Amino acid sequence: MIRAPRRQFITHSLAAAAALALPAAALRAQSRPVLKAGDQKGGLRALLEAAGGLEGLGYDIQWSEFPAAAPLAEALNAAAVDSGPIGDAPLIFALAAGTRVKAIGANRSDAYGTAVLVRPDSPLKSAADLKGRSIATNRGSIGHYVTLKAITAAGLKPEDVNLRFLAPADAKLALTQGAVDAWATWEPYTALAETSGHARVLVSGRGLLPGLSYLAATDAAIAAKRPLLQDFLRRVVKAQDWSYRNVDAFSATLAKIIGIPPEAAKLQFERRQQKWVPIDARVIADQQRTADFYHRVGLIPRPLDVRPTFDTGFALDDRA
Repeated sequence: MIRAPRRQFITHSLAAAAALALPAAALRAQSRPVLKAGDQKGGLRALLEAAGGLEGLGYDIQWSEFPAAAPLAEALNAAAVDSGPIGDAPLIFALAAGTRVKAIGANRSDAYGTAVLVRPDSPLKSAADLKGRSIATNRGSIGHYVTLKAITAAGLKPEDVNLRFLAPADAKLALTQGAVDAWATWEPYTALAETSGHARVLVSGRGLLPGLSYLAATDAAIAAKRPLLQDFLRRVVKAQDWSYRNVDAFSATLAKIIGIPPEAAKLQFERRQQKWVPIDARVIADQQRTADFYHRVGLIPRPLDVRPTFDTGFALDDRA
């Protein structure tokens, strides 16, 4: 029998051991849980990255970015993402369409940046002037909501305006080119349009909207990934607290990640004054009023009881 030299034997043995170790290592890497996180215009990711909120994760995050709430809601409905930030009005629209999601965290902010914008040289001065005018916005969005709240508060009816449902980029282009008279949108689009000189605020959401938005999660993700969602929510809350103690640093990171000028990033961030709050009776009552309004103006076909759409078992910090 011919024996292989000792050096050759060792080399072959090491190679064989490495070949066996590689699948095991790959298997360990694949065994880490994955949270599929949706985001709108990079806001959550920017917040967490700036605050160091992604350090020490025991799971992987698979990010998906969306320009608005409507496509994010579609992704939630299709289980393409587990969780994502969504405004109060879009959440109602999604729930009425049968999307199986719940709000697991709530925040309030100054609603000024959710607004109806017009060109700087527009002759329009108030919501009443929107009668007979064309307004671009996303169907079911908070832009759609602030439009309807603004015109009904001015004594107009939904049919008194011509709504054109466009994505934010297309809506902005339509406004600047004069194809529509107004654009109803939200932050950071409002701040970007203002600081670039492309638009001014005709009617803001301040006094019209409760300023609520949520971290929503699919029913399936809540059942299968509850610890991950709880950890993610706590990290977001901590990062939000950090951001208001480090405005300049966060604004710079936000501008870089979402691709807007620093002055626009800082403006929208500072004036929002976003704060995470418990899902309490006030939050639920405000959400119910929004649902009732949507039914009253015909945007959802049937009354919606919002209470089952909240999961109040998630804590905002480690003390709970």
